[in-house]
Amino acid sequence: MASFPTYFNTRTTKKTDNKRRLQLLKSYAPDWIITIALAAVFFALDNVHGYRREFSVNDETLRFPYAVHERVPNWALYIIALVAPIIIHSLVNVVTIRSFWDFHNSVLGLILGLAITGAITQFSKITTGRPRPDLLSRCIPRPGSQDPTYGLSSDAICTQTDQYIMIDGWRSFPSGHSSLSFAGLGFLSFYLAGKMHLFDKRGHAHKAWISLAPLSGATLVAISRTMDYRHHWHDVVAGAILGTTIAYFTYRQYFPSLASPMSHRPYSPRVPRDEEILPTAAFHGGPRYSENDEGAEQVELIDGGVRKPDPGPLEDIWRQGGDSTRDDAEHA
Repeated sequence: MASFPTYFNTRTTKKTDNKRRLQLLKSYAPDWIITIALAAVFFALDNVHGYRREFSVNDETLRFPYAVHERVPNWALYIIALVAPIIIHSLVNVVTIRSFWDFHNSVLGLILGLAITGAITQFSKITTGRPRPDLLSRCIPRPGSQDPTYGLSSDAICTQTDQYIMIDGWRSFPSGHSSLSFAGLGFLSFYLAGKMHLFDKRGHAHKAWISLAPLSGATLVAISRTMDYRHHWHDVVAGAILGTTIAYFTYRQYFPSLASPMSHRPYSPRVPRDEEILPTAAFHGGPRYSENDEGAEQVELIDGGVRKPDPGPLEDIWRQGGDSTRDDAEHA
């Protein structure tokens, strides 16, 4: 008779876990569907004709040579902005909190950021229609071409037969390499900063260098676009701002603030477990909730001021914070 309750509880727990897994799948399915749809839009718009601004054959900013071999080709960009961050996320996860849920959120946030950035970039390119610095090399104007007396020239003077080269010639703003590299590596920078508690108000030079290293890589990718004469400097700056903004936006969808005492942990799943979360002891006149509360923090009053407690080594923080996320993964 003693074994019956154990068997019954185990079977009930398995049914509950399976039910929760299905609920989690339904809960996060729209995120993945939207992400994949945005990525599809990004690639689908690549061959759209788009708007083409008129230009002057005497414009010296459009007379740069066409680089057949780019310093950062498209395949390298995808490795830099997508594959490398996923690999680094995995390694950091193993070293720190070892949570499948953290890995899920980091990959979903990264891909969502890239998809949103890519879609906005493509829409901006085809509607703006700004000529690239190497436009005249692409266009190959007819010999003796001149601008109209009171106007500018159009693509009608071009003799280029390669349609892809022509379509791509009016997609200077904003820089896609810049926006995507800052979206992918920017997300990685925020991820590293959160895991290392960069903004814990104590100052850490080595943590700052590690967190900014991915952004430095994105900056080099952006600079290479001006070296290849694919973009004007304004295009690169706009792409960097766009990518970084979207990266932070998507990071905060699945992770707390970098200043949070729980910045190393992802947000809990949308489908809570059956256990209820009860409030803990009072916190200076008000209730202090469980450690899942982003704002929860123990403080000590000293001479009328507030001193933040020493959190201890990061290794201890990761292990302490990893228990909850590992439980979420096991029950997901």
